[in-house]
Amino acid sequence: MAYVYVQNENDAVEVFQQTIIRAYEGLPKLNEPQYFSTWLTRIMINCCKTYLAKKNSVQLVEPHTLEDLNSTSPTYIEEELDLWHSLCELEEKYKTVLLLRFYQDYSVKDIAMILQCPEGTVKTHIRRGLQALRQQLKGAYIDEWVQSVERSY
Repeated sequence: MAYVYVQNENDAVEVFQQTIIRAYEGLPKLNEPQYFSTWLTRIMINCCKTYLAKKNSVQLVEPHTLEDLNSTSPTYIEEELDLWHSLCELEEKYKTVLLLRFYQDYSVKDIAMILQCPEGTVKTHIRRGLQALRQQLKGAYIDEWVQSVERSY
């Protein structure tokens, strides 16, 4: 999750370390242990936002390593890179809910708890984020993906 926000492996490790420190320091304040995962995710998102605000510049990095390039088809890689770049260009509120929903596989209810907002807001951000992706990509492969995702949630 940190890597998706900061888009640099070294920076993601730094943010992750800061997240662990803040979580350790705040552990006595955690009232409901069953929500540890969502609580920790929220801390990580806040650490990423703070880090990006301080750094004030984000550099895009390809999501695949060289080993991955040899094992996948060129068409698939192009589609993934297009999706990745488009996702990075979304407003933060849309990018966050899409990452939590489709990359981290959180439910709408869990996302609402993490972001401390109503479930309806999360659903709206997911829908608008998917619409923005569709608009940016305007390709057949993303239209099929977005339609399947919209039916699933």
